[in-house]
Amino acid sequence: MGVAGEIVSFDRGFTRTPRPVSEMRTPALQSAPPKKQSNQDGSCVPVPHLQELRVGFVLTQDFALSAFASFVDTLLGAGEGVGQRQRIRCVVLGDRPIKSSCGAVVEPDASFSDPKGYNYIVVVGGVSDECKVPSATSSFLSAAAHIGVPLASVGAGTFVLARAGLLDGCDVCISWFHRDKFDSEFPTLRVDSQRTFIIDDNRITCAGGTGVIHMASKLIEKHYGSEQAGMSLRLMMEAAHSAATLQPESIVTCQSRDDLVRAAMLTIERTLADTEPMSKLAQDFGVSERQMTRRFISNVGISPKQYRLRLRLAKAKRLLEQTNHTITEIALECGFSDCSHLSRTYKECLGVPPSIARRRSRAGAGGIRRLKEVLE
Repeated sequence: MGVAGEIVSFDRGFTRTPRPVSEMRTPALQSAPPKKQSNQDGSCVPVPHLQELRVGFVLTQDFALSAFASFVDTLLGAGEGVGQRQRIRCVVLGDRPIKSSCGAVVEPDASFSDPKGYNYIVVVGGVSDECKVPSATSSFLSAAAHIGVPLASVGAGTFVLARAGLLDGCDVCISWFHRDKFDSEFPTLRVDSQRTFIIDDNRITCAGGTGVIHMASKLIEKHYGSEQAGMSLRLMMEAAHSAATLQPESIVTCQSRDDLVRAAMLTIERTLADTEPMSKLAQDFGVSERQMTRRFISNVGISPKQYRLRLRLAKAKRLLEQTNHTITEIALECGFSDCSHLSRTYKECLGVPPSIARRRSRAGAGGIRRLKEVLE
């Protein structure tokens, strides 16, 4: 971005004009939080319209560089058309260089000071849910929330806001990848791991991936209109979608074009340990079990039961190879009734019992057939 102590200005044409922090104008924000809006249609949080859109970024250690770059590039795409008088400024906040998950290091542009200088403050995390930030960072985020500056998070950055108590009472979007850990750490929060991002009053949470691009485009739409938002999406080679668009399902099967099937697949994935019958899942989605099965087979080629079994075996295989959990612990975590149930099913489907699969994996012998083939 820039050298420490400077705010980098991204003008039309992607030129960069460093400016000392001391010269940054502090716009007056509303003293009271704006009225809460429904987040079902992806409508954006109401924030003051400023001549310049200022977005501050808080990067956690091992943050996802692609998510950060996608957010910034989407904003800069709008800057191509808003003119010289309406510039978009992206500022990395911090007091030391931050290493991304790929090893690239980003230098901060400004230290944590008065949060009133920003329209939004965005916390960008990585894949690991262990992302931690210094107490000064949490204090800065809390101060921003106190004066009504909208806070956003990407990926595991949502853990940072939740641990600071800044998501209480909000609807929260989290990736299916982090859902179990998030639920266990924050059991009282309302969590959604189906949509790609959620805007709830002055909180914006995003699962990550290309959802970052669409979340950023909503902010552009709020400040500069749908035409500029559309241009940014075209520059990023993305088609517009709403906040209600579902996260992609697991790759154990081909992707589904049926929204009901996709939503059911995500539900199955995040409730693998549950032992409720498929009839209960169908009831939750307002269809019969027979209808649900027919739509699964028509769309992805297997039944809901087969899909759940594939996921359970895939997770069990991963845990056997990558952890020291006992086979009984793995069985219960993956939704099998006990060790014997897992061992019997694993051998029937994959050719060897779990104990031998683990030994072969650690010895580098392999020898287990692919999941997609054995369950067809």
